Amino acid sequence: MEEGRGTDKGEMKHQQENTVDWRGRPSNPKKHGGMSAAAFVLGLQAFEIMGIAAVGNNLITYLINEMHFSLSKSANIVTNFVGTIFLLALLGGYLSDSHLGCFWTIILFGFVELSGFILLSVQAHLPQLKPAKCNMLTDGDMCEEAKGFKALIFFVALYLVALGSGCVKPNMIAHGADQFNLQTNPSHSKKLSTYFNAAYFAFSMGELIALTVLVWIQTHAGMDVGFGVSAAAMAMGLIVVVSGTLYYRNKPPRGSIFTPIAQVFVAAMLKRKQINPELMINRDQNQAESGNVVQTQRFRFLDKACIKVEDGSNTKESPWRLCSVTQVEQVKILISVIPIFACTIVFNTVLAQLQTFSVQQGSAMDTQLTKSFHIPPASLQSIPYIILIFLVPLYDKFFVPFARKITGHESGISPLQRIGSGLFLSTFSMIAAALMEKKRRDSASGSGEIISIFWITPQFLIFGLSEMLTAVGLIEFFYKQSLQRMQAFLMAMTYCSYSFGFYLSSVLVSLVNKITSSSSKGGWLSDNDLNKDRLDLFYWLLAVISFLSFLNFLNYLFWARWHSHNSSASPTIQNEADGMGLNHYILTKHSKDVVDENIP
Repeated sequence: MEEGRGTDKGEMKHQQENTVDWRGRPSNPKKHGGMSAAAFVLGLQAFEIMGIAAVGNNLITYLINEMHFSLSKSANIVTNFVGTIFLLALLGGYLSDSHLGCFWTIILFGFVELSGFILLSVQAHLPQLKPAKCNMLTDGDMCEEAKGFKALIFFVALYLVALGSGCVKPNMIAHGADQFNLQTNPSHSKKLSTYFNAAYFAFSMGELIALTVLVWIQTHAGMDVGFGVSAAAMAMGLIVVVSGTLYYRNKPPRGSIFTPIAQVFVAAMLKRKQINPELMINRDQNQAESGNVVQTQRFRFLDKACIKVEDGSNTKESPWRLCSVTQVEQVKILISVIPIFACTIVFNTVLAQLQTFSVQQGSAMDTQLTKSFHIPPASLQSIPYIILIFLVPLYDKFFVPFARKITGHESGISPLQRIGSGLFLSTFSMIAAALMEKKRRDSASGSGEIISIFWITPQFLIFGLSEMLTAVGLIEFFYKQSLQRMQAFLMAMTYCSYSFGFYLSSVLVSLVNKITSSSSKGGWLSDNDLNKDRLDLFYWLLAVISFLSFLNFLNYLFWARWHSHNSSASPTIQNEADGMGLNHYILTKHSKDVVDENIP
């Protein structure tokens, strides 16, 4: 930011739009970028999710049957693993925007993820790296839990995968979106919306193949072979993304993304006693808009960072005491999107429960499809993705153009409306899960009947549609915010919501088990047999959480309306205007600071 303050408007615009090819030379719009370049990134996304989903969705079975962890401990290991992936996305976003760039972050951490898959496959293949074989269902108390060196190797491999996947995920989305130049080519705005839908289609295809073909391989050929196939899928993804090197337009990193943010808070704090010149603000508003710097009235305490003190000397103020309007406005945007991000945490807590205990539910149901074929329980979650591979193209090709004619919005409906629709639907998925589990347990404990696995379909189907709306809407909303140099980090923030949801899920499982274990029959989730456990009561608790999810939806509506009301008509804060007179509020200072009587 220090360098940007001294440049003129034309230079700032050139810097903002600057993209380079793989050799660091200025990119050519005729040769670089566009949907053809983004297609290589979509290929990586499909292969990467294929590998990680095959591990994550069947991991609880491996932990119980091979590593001999209890059901509740296994469920927490899975949710902590997934939560860590999404939390580490923040690291990947920071390294990309600040130091490495999206492409090289993908390559570096893609190989870290690949090494984790390979080590998992080796650990699952060698008997000396696992506990002795034992049936946890019949001899649970006699089985030896993995400890010491065996557990160490497993967790090192698992969290290498988490580190690699976490740092790759936000950069895949950001790097693909970077192929569209929204500033100089307005038609790319519609193509960007199509890209986000295509990214979710690639995600759904990868999930579907992982939950059917790869899970079938894990079930019939062994987990060691299954982990090896995940490694092969990741290797294929890396080959695909490297193949597109000549066609990418790359945004080079420009130093720490946190320094300009910190400068605004420090400068606002140091000048907290200065008068905020109202008349000057109103007079500069029209000038600022003409220079594409839109001054807003929210979080006005930060505006004090823009006050330029003139005491008669020509001494230039430190960037930690004087910030530009654009710099302050970007911090305001970052603060204003946090409540919308927070509203999706309960949504992801529900997602975590559907990805763990639902697999064990399926194991206690009739999985027979034909006389000779049984559905692997871990493949249950493929049900929504089968629907989504048809629904996503229909949504993009038919619903979006139809809605665009009515609303005039390039995406059909706004990202905020899309997020809200998804949050609303998630409430009904938990109600369906609670009702189904009650029916399953009542049938098993009453008449001894084992109900069909297809009873579990409604909860997955509803939540699959809910996730499509919420996830894509959140990604599109965050990417289009006017935060220069922070697209990858903003993508990481969307994944961070998943992390908080999965960690909250682990806390919920542990808390429920601890509270209910005071009874003589033990906790609701203390056994490894669902017919002895009280998973039905746990799901009724989740039904209550689904009601809280609905309240979360109402909370979301409030904050979404607040954000839309306080945002300017222009969705993007462009470049700084010419001269210090447009960039800073000027206050003449003689000898003492004047106490501001209107501190908000």
